[in-house]
Amino acid sequence: MNYADRERNPARHLPSISMVVGLHLLLGWALVTGLARKVVEVMKAPIETKIIEEIKKPPPDTPPPPPPKLAAPPPPFIPPPEINIQVPITQSAPAITVVQTTLPPVAAPAPPAPPVQTTPVRKEFKPLQRVQPTFPRQAIQQGLTGKVVAWVHVAPNGSVTNVEIKQSTNRLFDREVVRALQQWRFAPEPVGFIGEYEIVFNLTD
Repeated sequence: MNYADRERNPARHLPSISMVVGLHLLLGWALVTGLARKVVEVMKAPIETKIIEEIKKPPPDTPPPPPPKLAAPPPPFIPPPEINIQVPITQSAPAITVVQTTLPPVAAPAPPAPPVQTTPVRKEFKPLQRVQPTFPRQAIQQGLTGKVVAWVHVAPNGSVTNVEIKQSTNRLFDREVVRALQQWRFAPEPVGFIGEYEIVFNLTD
């Protein structure tokens, strides 16, 4: 069979024609029954969208506050070095002011007192009035004995002006000796003198 015979054979195209006719029938039936409209409405239905929120992670634990910063101690005080600055001194002539003043008359000095004439220290002398020293009670309680050497300064009128302790074994006896000798009286003489007197303190049974 040649090519022309195959083109003229209508049985060969029968399946294709049947398929096209079936599609047209199906499309017509869909239009009649409204199936196509439902398909269009389904396609036109609004598309619903949802926003998915991001899941937030829980905040991490709050870290403890940092420890307070301790202030550094101040540096030790170092005194600045002492600087000696020598400034030359300009010598200038001092100003001299002459002031005339009238000085009051100066009183004449008093004449010096005449020297006291005394004789050497006497070892032997007899008072007109004699007072014996008292034995100190504290010395008696302690069982003390002693000796006191005193100088008696006698004025020309015979009174005692001073008692000077020259030697003493215990100061407990000094006060009693001075108190007693100051009450002595001597005969008046032209010149005063110094008499040495020795007093011995002994305990007797």
